[in-house]
Amino acid sequence: MSYTLDRLLPDADMATAETRARKALTDNGFGVLTEIDVSATMKKKLDKDMPGYKILGACNPTMAYEAIGLEPRLGAMLPCNVILREVDGGIEVSAIDPVASMMGVDNAELPKVAATVRDMLQKTVDEI
Repeated sequence: MSYTLDRLLPDADMATAETRARKALTDNGFGVLTEIDVSATMKKKLDKDMPGYKILGACNPTMAYEAIGLEPRLGAMLPCNVILREVDGGIEVSAIDPVASMMGVDNAELPKVAATVRDMLQKTVDEI
């Protein structure tokens, strides 16, 4: 089972992909809580160059509240990360598949919430 929902943005640059990703996330009820420029961090910490790679930590407050209500320690698995990375031919967008990431949590109610969030994230990735 794949653990990400993926899409290639052919011939896009990182700035354009990020703008599109932020808009699609907002349009689908997500906010960006965290942002990590992995490329810049690796350069600063390790003096290593790598292609553009950015992580956006996205959260839908309603769904997060419901999931944490069902499983209080679930916050350790939040937010839902969306990555943008430079690849040959454009920018690859990948979002975590909540259904895959929640498989190890023993709570019969959680898969329904995870499936709803997956549908929301898939719609978001499709719109980027």
